[in-house]
Amino acid sequence: MDKTLKRMATMQRMQTTGLQLFYTKGYYNTSIDDILKELSLSKGAFYYHFDSKEDFFIQIIQNNLAGKMYSLLIEPIEGHENPLDLITKCFENALETAVHNEFDFGCVLGNFLSEFNGRNETIMRHLNDIVSIWEVNLVSTLQKGKFNGYLNRHTDCEAVANYLMSSYFGIRTLMVSAAPSARKYRFMGQLRQYFRSIETKPVAA
Repeated sequence: MDKTLKRMATMQRMQTTGLQLFYTKGYYNTSIDDILKELSLSKGAFYYHFDSKEDFFIQIIQNNLAGKMYSLLIEPIEGHENPLDLITKCFENALETAVHNEFDFGCVLGNFLSEFNGRNETIMRHLNDIVSIWEVNLVSTLQKGKFNGYLNRHTDCEAVANYLMSSYFGIRTLMVSAAPSARKYRFMGQLRQYFRSIETKPVAA
């Protein structure tokens, strides 16, 4: 294998494993020794690729977490169809993935936002970048749907986006404790009901 490709594969493996480790234990409860043990690496090999634990985590955010969020919650709602249908399907699929995750610790982005808030401005900046992209994408999708006549013309798209993001973080946290499938079912029922309240109503003949 070409040296560049081999190094890229090694970095990908390290970052994927590192994300799972930080997700499970938390950043501040994970030591460099924990990382080395999990990756079966020497300190020399680790520091050949990364400057520090923080650098390792930031690269995980940029190369893994951002991509996961994009594929799970951003890309699925892009398009010109009814945004409420797209978002409903997107949340349905994202939550179903969580239902079948036996090592679920809630919303990974939400967990890290809580862990680093007030403790590490550098990492928070990278995490908030993902939040901002998600929010902008939601607002843009909703505004497009409003323009195309799917949403009531009085709908505050920024407020709807904030509501959707906070409710997603919340249900993902609740699904960890017990009965994730039932919680998902109830949440999706309420989401559909909420969407009916902001969709454009057919004009009576």
